[in-house]
Amino acid sequence: MPDGMKRIVLWLTFGFFVYAIITNPDRAADIVQAIWGIIADGFRNIGRFFEALVGG
Repeated sequence: MPDGMKRIVLWLTFGFFVYAIITNPDRAADIVQAIWGIIADGFRNIGRFFEALVGG
């Protein structure tokens, strides 16, 4: 993908996120919390895996 096209897609995506936050901040906060929870659970489970792997 050409650099100009990447820049346009990036700005459109950023603009959509800003629009979504401004029009419905409660829903946007819920989505961010859900995504953060998924990421945190993933790291926690990776830690548990390696802990079990070394015999912790």
